[in-house]
Amino acid sequence: MSDLPESRRSAAHRGTRSRTVLWVVLALVLLLVFAVAWVGVRGVLAKKHLEAAVGDVDTLRTHLADGDGAAARTTAERLEDDAASARALTGDPIWGAAQYAPFFGPNLRAVREVSVVVDDVARGAVSPVAGVVGDFSPDSFSPKDGKVDLAPIEQAQPAVAKATATLTSAEKVASSIDTSGTLSPVTKAVDQLRNALSSVTQQAGVANRIVQLAPAMLGHDGDRKYLLLFQNNAELRAGGGIPGAVALLNVQDGRIHLENQAAGGSFGPYEKPVLPLDEETQGLYGAITGRYMQDVTLTPRFDTSAELARAMWKQKFGDQVDGVLALDPVTLAYMLKATGPVQLPTGDTLTSDNAVKLLLSDVYAKYPDPSVQDVFFASAASAVFDKVSSGGFNAKQFIAGLTQAAGENRLRLWSADAAEERQITGTAVAGDLPTETAQTREFGVYLNDATGAKMDYYLEKNLAVGSAVCRADGRSTSVVDVTLKSTAPADAATSLPEYVTGGGNFGVEPGKVRTNVLVYAPKGAIYLSATQDGKPVGVQPALDGDNAVVQAQVLLAPGQATTLRVAFLGDAANARAAVQAKSTPGVRQTEVEPAQFTCSDPTAG
Repeated sequence: MSDLPESRRSAAHRGTRSRTVLWVVLALVLLLVFAVAWVGVRGVLAKKHLEAAVGDVDTLRTHLADGDGAAARTTAERLEDDAASARALTGDPIWGAAQYAPFFGPNLRAVREVSVVVDDVARGAVSPVAGVVGDFSPDSFSPKDGKVDLAPIEQAQPAVAKATATLTSAEKVASSIDTSGTLSPVTKAVDQLRNALSSVTQQAGVANRIVQLAPAMLGHDGDRKYLLLFQNNAELRAGGGIPGAVALLNVQDGRIHLENQAAGGSFGPYEKPVLPLDEETQGLYGAITGRYMQDVTLTPRFDTSAELARAMWKQKFGDQVDGVLALDPVTLAYMLKATGPVQLPTGDTLTSDNAVKLLLSDVYAKYPDPSVQDVFFASAASAVFDKVSSGGFNAKQFIAGLTQAAGENRLRLWSADAAEERQITGTAVAGDLPTETAQTREFGVYLNDATGAKMDYYLEKNLAVGSAVCRADGRSTSVVDVTLKSTAPADAATSLPEYVTGGGNFGVEPGKVRTNVLVYAPKGAIYLSATQDGKPVGVQPALDGDNAVVQAQVLLAPGQATTLRVAFLGDAANARAAVQAKSTPGVRQTEVEPAQFTCSDPTAG
């Protein structure tokens, strides 16, 4: 036993304990400083790698668009290295523990999750696609000696499918990143990642469907026959325009041949619809939808239009087609940017600059005989088709033109094969009715000519949509504005050909244009009210399946304009989702603007 007094021994123990506590505290402080420095340094390095990865994405996009396989693979490898480094730098135990610290923790956790998403995308989406880009590029869809080589497309299927699945998963993960407690730069980075993934995932989904469908639809597994509807926007139908010319395409293992052509007016009238019409189609558009080829596109449901056209072709020629494709002169103009000018048998030269005006306006003055007009339309479609099938075009420009046309609702595709049609459904070419998701609520504005002539060349359309939560139950109120204007010359009644004005044969004074306007809401919406130029107007409310529809008729003199406003009540589930609208494609593309309104009187002008 020590000879030290009890008091001194106690003091010594206290001093030892104090020193021990001080050393422990100092060690903890040093450890914390080290951890902060460690996380800080690794955070800076991770940030540099993530920024480099973003730059690599932009470079890679250029290489992919140019079909430069070697450069794309090199850039993809660099992107994968940067993404893997960022993931590694944010994945050590110290970073993992720091994620639970107050204030900084949520930011570190978000950066880590961003790094993981970018790495997953680099490994599971970018690298597989870059690996096949040398063999699969826009030129893969360009015919050589009249035949599309389907092998590269088939070989790309697994890589594109994997990339699509990876991007879809990454989008879900990115959407779940918690930014409620993050600093502004981190929040902004997460938002940018989400926006980029949303856009790329949608594009990849479309590309995947194309790659998966193309070989079979291009006749790899057996010959295919398709009906081509050439729609005329000068006489509008909800689906685009009257099918003025119709052609049969024969497809054999990538080789496309235009086999037969006929004028749209040569089909019907049939005594009764060639197929039974559902109650909605019959009520909104009449039995004529199934009795005339030129009226099959009165409904915006392209699957219905395609089945009716298919049945009419079979009755007339006996061929059972495997699918239906529709396009318009504006789409032809986009295609002509890739093919260059084509010569027509009439001696006319069709170019990307004059195609719309020549096909939808000048032709009626130059060739007054409707039968000659039909031949002219058929020859124009045939000439462009021959140029495309021969491979004489810029593939990159061609695909860009078709993509633009699809985005403007000018290009439609339907397959008689149920599995293929399920793949097409939901894409830009499907011709579906308006839909609703957690992110967006879509409205549709469709126009049907009621003049019985070709005055819609002069019809200008502007749209606006808006939405707000105006009720205590959280349900949304939405308005759709449709502004139509006639740009026809003041003397249209006498200066335009009678075939264009209709000559009063259908009850419309020459020079004026009459239009049936249909406004569709997403499923489950309820029609509230409608006005025209701020005043109550009589409309026909109806249902097309689960979609609420309002139909009104507008009559315009040259230079006159009018605005219809229709209000709908939506449900509370997606009340704050962004609203958008699609519409019948006319001669000019329609921009959609935001609509302003007050909750007290939604349909006030």
